Amino acid sequence: MNELQQKIYNRFVRYVAVDTTSDPESKSVPSTPSQISFAHTLAAEMQTVGFQDVEVDEYGFVTGLLPANTDKKAPVIGLFAHMDTVSDYNGNGVHPILHPNYDGGTITINAEKKMFLSPETAPNLRLCIGDDIVTADGNTLLGGDDKIGIAMIMTLAEYLQAHPEIKHGPIKAAFTIDEETGVGISYFDVERFAADFAYTIDGAMLGKIDCGNFNADTVTIHITGKSCHPGSAKGFMANPVRIAADIISSWDEDKLPETTDGEDGFVLFKDITGGLESAQIQGLVREHDLNKFKQFEQMLEKLVEEKRKKYPAAKIEIEFKEQYRNMREILKERPQAMELLEAALKDNKVTYELTQARGGTDGSQLSLRGLPTPNIFAGYENPHGPYEWLSLTWVEKAFHVLESIAKDAVK
Repeated sequence: MNELQQKIYNRFVRYVAVDTTSDPESKSVPSTPSQISFAHTLAAEMQTVGFQDVEVDEYGFVTGLLPANTDKKAPVIGLFAHMDTVSDYNGNGVHPILHPNYDGGTITINAEKKMFLSPETAPNLRLCIGDDIVTADGNTLLGGDDKIGIAMIMTLAEYLQAHPEIKHGPIKAAFTIDEETGVGISYFDVERFAADFAYTIDGAMLGKIDCGNFNADTVTIHITGKSCHPGSAKGFMANPVRIAADIISSWDEDKLPETTDGEDGFVLFKDITGGLESAQIQGLVREHDLNKFKQFEQMLEKLVEEKRKKYPAAKIEIEFKEQYRNMREILKERPQAMELLEAALKDNKVTYELTQARGGTDGSQLSLRGLPTPNIFAGYENPHGPYEWLSLTWVEKAFHVLESIAKDAVK
């Protein structure tokens, strides 16, 4: 591990020790108080590495400005990373494990639980021979998504302050709330941030650049039934549990996460709650093409209408809530962010791929609100679970891409 990697790693270890799990069911903003606490910790650190005008706003967003060190014209560049970790897996008590100088074989995450990584289960490890690999200990997720992005931005500011010979324009940083719930960034004040374009450092493997993403909504299906003694239920009972199962099993099997890839859309039914009085299905609708996305929602509405006819004694309602939309067209209309990024990737000899993310980032909402924001790889793999890992070599590559963007933007 070289000095730069060590600095980023040390910050990362400190950050993941703080539990900032977000809560998609919470009505608070941010959804968990730990994010506010972490925000103030980051704000204090930002001032030590050179950021000015640092503040934590009423929602918990942390922002700061690294002033330009040149009089030459340069755009205001924004750098984003999110503070929260996903609620799908435990993010409390994270203990990173360093696996130095990876030899190409099996990495033990937790021997007692028989948890291992290998090129057979994680094929991209084949690209990381000789790298220092970081995992968690098998009891939590790692938190590379996205605390490695925060560590990278902090270390970049510190590095640029220590190397005034590297001329750069104004750089703004924002550490954001509730990215994993899909709604946190909607509270961010884009106009006040006042950047010309930005980047989220929240992607996965080396060279993957997300310049498009799913259109995304949540879907909730509410079922109110009619309950009675099962011995006299014929012709009267409307069982919400059975109706929920019927709705889910009736959806096209070719339009599920486990049967699609690339730019194919899907509906994910992710939660069922309830009993004989009522039940609720919660899910996600995802599709890159907006017309196909609307067709998916129409198909769900049609499916619900069919079940209303099949179960007339029940009340079945469907509700969609917008999460984010595809940023692809915005980045084409305002190409400066992508032009600088692709030049920086070439300068650093990073073989890259422009991808349409099968998910979303804060950048998708920011782009649609007037701040073009593609997503840069941060160097992790297998997020949202105990098999998450990252390569510090990949992380260092991402760092130098950001450094190049900062330098190349100066005219």
